[in-house]
Amino acid sequence: MVEAWYMDESQEDQRAPHRQRPNRAVSLEQLRRLGVVYRRLDADNYETDPCLKEIRRAENYSWMDIVTIHKDKLPNYEEKIKTFYEEHLHLDDEIRYILEGSGYFDVRDKDDKWIRISMEKGDMITLPAGIYHRFTLDENNYVKAMRLFVGEPVWTAYNRPADDFPARKQYMKFLAEGEH
Repeated sequence: MVEAWYMDESQEDQRAPHRQRPNRAVSLEQLRRLGVVYRRLDADNYETDPCLKEIRRAENYSWMDIVTIHKDKLPNYEEKIKTFYEEHLHLDDEIRYILEGSGYFDVRDKDDKWIRISMEKGDMITLPAGIYHRFTLDENNYVKAMRLFVGEPVWTAYNRPADDFPARKQYMKFLAEGEH
């Protein structure tokens, strides 16, 4: 089961857990209120999994590929790791399904605090368009993930500040509506 928590302010290795002391856990319900959707799937059978097939159909995820993030597998590894960890947003949802390994997605809450989401084999996450986030490997330094997309993929990341994009404005409206 996925685990999430508020991060400490340490600037140490980004791959460390960065838990506050005492730990401030974040529930799936709190993540849902931020628009983050979590699912647990059978990564051992992803090629034939009827649940994945149904999610892809229901959400119109027509495009898919698999990326391996490891120093021996990813060209320009060091540069990519730094880019993934820069705070950014996308104009479309970001969908990742962990097939092997593990890593962290960090998202901003409504008060601009970082929440770290620990992802491992079988975890699927959807980050809504317009949410500020970043990704890093954990101390295992390896993840193999499926990337899903509606239509042709657009991988453009807009580093913060990117508050003038319609996707960001729509996301902020979503957060404000959830406060009532």
